[in-house]
Amino acid sequence: MSIDQSGDVTIQGASLRSLPKVSLHDHLDGALRPSTIIELADAIGLDVPEQDPAALGTWFATQSDSGSLVEYLKTFDLTTAVMQTREGLTRVAREFVEDLAADGVIYGEVRWAPEQHLGRGLTLEQAVDAVQQGIEEGEDAADRSGSSIRVGQLITAMRHADRSREIAELAVSFRGRGAVGFDIAGAEDGFPASNHRAAFDYLAENFFPVTVHAGEAAGLASIRSALIDGRALRLGHGVRIAEDLEVITEEGDEVQVRFGDLARWVRDREIPLELSPSSNLQTGAIAKWGKTLADHPFDLLYQLGFAVTVNVDNRTMSATSLTRELALLVEAFEYDLDDLETFQFNAAAAAFLPVEEREELVEIIAEGFDV
Repeated sequence: MSIDQSGDVTIQGASLRSLPKVSLHDHLDGALRPSTIIELADAIGLDVPEQDPAALGTWFATQSDSGSLVEYLKTFDLTTAVMQTREGLTRVAREFVEDLAADGVIYGEVRWAPEQHLGRGLTLEQAVDAVQQGIEEGEDAADRSGSSIRVGQLITAMRHADRSREIAELAVSFRGRGAVGFDIAGAEDGFPASNHRAAFDYLAENFFPVTVHAGEAAGLASIRSALIDGRALRLGHGVRIAEDLEVITEEGDEVQVRFGDLARWVRDREIPLELSPSSNLQTGAIAKWGKTLADHPFDLLYQLGFAVTVNVDNRTMSATSLTRELALLVEAFEYDLDDLETFQFNAAAAAFLPVEEREELVEIIAEGFDV
């Protein structure tokens, strides 16, 4: 089947976009509408590579398809530059929620680093408040259009900087006011979670949920540090946990695998993997296994019982949506509705919400997939 950016296809009589979905790994500064970037850039006198929204979208996708996380991250210089004012942050957050709702998402978590949005005089608190205002405006707009969506903030610290304890305190202070969890992001290789042990100790003392980018640009040692030093409840990407699996035999659909201790721990403890298929290709996270989606260890991890979830990472950079990511997996691995429903159940169970609210999500998903 042919899949465009919207990704909508019909599977077993159901429109993929209309199915209820949960999005756990979605960066605010990686999900701007190209038209919005152009308008916000014009307002502050910032030059952009292309003045046509479609051409700018193509520019992002081309620049991001580098095979390197470091090169991929350079595209964020443009998006963060237009997110330095209250108005810019609020608009981007509002449109973020509207776009999720249009994609069939019923619950999402948006991760972003407030410390990167202080260039025009905002304080950390003002930046978080501006994003929360946009989220609530987006939720209200979705409700008026007949959709129902809830979005929580994952307050993120940059792992190459030294403000993680301060950002952790900021996240906890916004508990109950929009913040549902904490993350560290940025260049992973050379900046392990152990560098931020003080922040993670503080979060643990305050029982505040943590997800950590690990197993994308760095391997098993990074994942180990995320779990031990970061007390991570989820792994951001985590795809390179497959390096701790040794395929012994492979005959048809039967695969015999030897688990390393780390992989077995992640699988047996059902630690969710926030996998992002298109992004993992672009950044070279799956280079060990190949260069196409069919080479992605997603299916191996799924078949072995890991708690896999499907995510977009950065919609602008990957020119994608959650609907499209699911459609690409269907194309690569011939998944059916039962498989896609399992991925949503996994994501709902992994959401940083009280158990009662996670159970409600599961019920909505089950009802929506009953077609």
